Amino acid sequence: MKILAIDTSSKTCGVCILENEKKIYIKDEITDRSHSIKLMPIIENSFKQTNLTLSDINLIVCDKGPGSFTGIRIGVSTCKAFADSLDIPIIGVTSLETLAYTYLNKNTLVYSILDAKNENCYAGLYKCENNTCTEILAPFSATLNEALTSIKSAIKSENLVFVGDGVEPFKEKIIQEFSETKINLKFANSTDNLLNSYNLGIAGYTKFKNNNIESELPLYLKKPQAQRQLEEKLNGISNT
Repeated sequence: MKILAIDTSSKTCGVCILENEKKIYIKDEITDRSHSIKLMPIIENSFKQTNLTLSDINLIVCDKGPGSFTGIRIGVSTCKAFADSLDIPIIGVTSLETLAYTYLNKNTLVYSILDAKNENCYAGLYKCENNTCTEILAPFSATLNEALTSIKSAIKSENLVFVGDGVEPFKEKIIQEFSETKINLKFANSTDNLLNSYNLGIAGYTKFKNNNIESELPLYLKKPQAQRQLEEKLNGISNT
């Protein structure tokens, strides 16, 4: 089975082609969110380098968020257009689950955490073992304090790895929060904290094999900033 994985939910624009679990092409480029310009050339080059076409693809895997609203829309719309054009199956995988797959077969709990700015985050908890990462705590949006409280109440004394772009800004707070627990904390390195299109492809392929196809595309855990600002203004008007 040939798989095309596309990730545009963060500052990384990623494309990977896999033959089952074997990586045959990958390009993860930091684009400063210029995905609308970068994505199609990367996809075209992926087919050129592998001597493949879209007709050779058997499964499309898309990062459905959370993350950049604009980036998610670009990736999801591209994947849907490809899938619809040739009736190719499509699977959506969350950014948080993709990050957890960095620790596939490590037999550990993984807490994926993304920085949503202003001490807010997106988070999810996964158990990685036996060639899969199982969702323990579904993706959610919360303040950092709420996210850390939820994880402390969910586990008591296990190894716990934090991964994602929330690790660096939140690390000191996390260590402080867990200082009096029996949880053995570990933190991903800077490379593993970035979203990886190969891990996205592996996560999607695993779901496909297990007949766990998620069609919910995209996944927005927060409203876009412009919508929130408009609602605040309207609420202000209605209250005057």
